[in-house]
Amino acid sequence: MTSYFRTASRLAAVKPSITLAITAKAKRMKAEGVDIISFGAGEPDFDTPDHIKAAARDALDKGVAKYTNVRGINPLREAVAAEMKQAHGVDYPIDQVLVSCGAKHSLFNIFMSMLDPGDEVIIPAPYWVSYPAMVQIGGGSPVIVNTTADDGFTLNPDAFEAAITDHTRALVLNTPSNPTGAVYSKAQLEAIAAIVLKHDLYVISDDIYRSLVYGNTEYCSIASLSSEIAARTILVDGVSKTYAMTGWRIGFTAGPSALINAMAKIQGQSTSNASHIAQVAATAALTGPQEPVAEMKKAFNARRMEIVERLRSIPGVNCREPLGAFYAFPDISAYVGKANAEGKVLEDDVAVCDYLIDAAGVAIVPGAGFGAPGFARMSYACSMDDIKNGVDRMGKALVALK
Repeated sequence: MTSYFRTASRLAAVKPSITLAITAKAKRMKAEGVDIISFGAGEPDFDTPDHIKAAARDALDKGVAKYTNVRGINPLREAVAAEMKQAHGVDYPIDQVLVSCGAKHSLFNIFMSMLDPGDEVIIPAPYWVSYPAMVQIGGGSPVIVNTTADDGFTLNPDAFEAAITDHTRALVLNTPSNPTGAVYSKAQLEAIAAIVLKHDLYVISDDIYRSLVYGNTEYCSIASLSSEIAARTILVDGVSKTYAMTGWRIGFTAGPSALINAMAKIQGQSTSNASHIAQVAATAALTGPQEPVAEMKKAFNARRMEIVERLRSIPGVNCREPLGAFYAFPDISAYVGKANAEGKVLEDDVAVCDYLIDAAGVAIVPGAGFGAPGFARMSYACSMDDIKNGVDRMGKALVALK
């Protein structure tokens, strides 16, 4: 006997993550014996630093296996509060800090806690693939404001203000950016903050790549600009990218008490606390030696320069220098509309990326999934050999198109 199962209508507009889909395809082909070089995954290829793993082992030996406070263990929330004060200049009591199962979970809790049907959230494009979907699941409407490569993929203040309506609740700000590596300057943030205050909005500041900025670029927190904008900023961070702890799943939020209380209510009815042992490890990450972070950052910087130089050497490919995170975001639109050896026309960036994984064994993520058709995201959180060989293979496959 078969029957039709009706799923929730709010999922109708939600698309699967294209990043996870590309990564899964690459892993599947590799498992089948295909030589694949993947630039898809948004996670460091380094192992978690030894002192963090040692703290977890020590905690296990002492018997860490119980539920914790839904909001997180006090030592971790105290460490987060200290980190927030150092990075953002805002002094949060620990009851305004919530630990969740990754920064992605933190963002999900935020949207579920603050949005009603009809509420709008402004999201600059290119954007991380999950922002619009989470807004929709939370009952809100994502309002996409496009940025350009010429503007460094940063939000134009006039375009931002033009998108604001009576239904606008918040702006999502991701600096450094996934997928572009863009980093907002202090002057740019001041212009955005003035508009936020003028229109009584909130800023959801996703700072997960905050520690990964390069060259003379400096990270600036919008919350650090004034007490007025700090009161309207919701800070999201975690240990995944900075400390190579993606699988540990620890993120955290600091913000207004009413929001944190609402998020804790939702978390208490869904996941409850984040993993106890992972919280101990995250505490060690924030309070322990920071030399491993500097070493990883140095390696990322060398890879960044290598991948940009090689991408720019491919005829027709343009690539801005990413200032932070660990992604290059090349413009591959010159190859859209060209045909492969069988005469099949590659009609969009998704088709170009499919061609590259099949013809060259190189996995990159189409820009369409980030609201930027014609571009592609390439993670350089991989070996230097993979960067050299992968981009070379990519270039050969692209120039073979007719």
